[in-house]
Amino acid sequence: MEYCSICMEIDKKDKKILDALKENSNLTSRRLSKKLRIPITTVHNRIKKMEKLGVIKSYTVKLDYKKLDKGILSYILVAVVYMLSDGKRLSQENIAKEIKKTGAEEVCIVTGGTDIVVKVRAKDVEELNDYIIKKLRNVEGVDKTKTMIVLKEL
Repeated sequence: MEYCSICMEIDKKDKKILDALKENSNLTSRRLSKKLRIPITTVHNRIKKMEKLGVIKSYTVKLDYKKLDKGILSYILVAVVYMLSDGKRLSQENIAKEIKKTGAEEVCIVTGGTDIVVKVRAKDVEELNDYIIKKLRNVEGVDKTKTMIVLKEL
């Protein structure tokens, strides 16, 4: 049985650091050190190691989408058609790339009864409706959509 070499290099201290950074990527090594009770040099060296290994890809911010006038979050399940009436074949990956260009926050190719899941934020239901009808459903290969509006994010 083959094991992930990177997984073997990540230990409990690394996982604590990663959990703290996921919660707040703005924490300095000094603040992480105090919070986790790990020496600052250890924290710094472990972060650098995880960046070099590619475990930490980037640092990001959490946004308050209501303040940005994008208070409606939805997931849209997309069924695609792979063969158009003119005989043209489409790939799921190319359809997903085209959907991403429409302004979707995230686009994921999935298994099951759905081919693609699209994460979209909108100002209101009307803007969401416009996105679905005028953008998403106009992407070549998009056959059917099913929209789920998120009631609460945790």
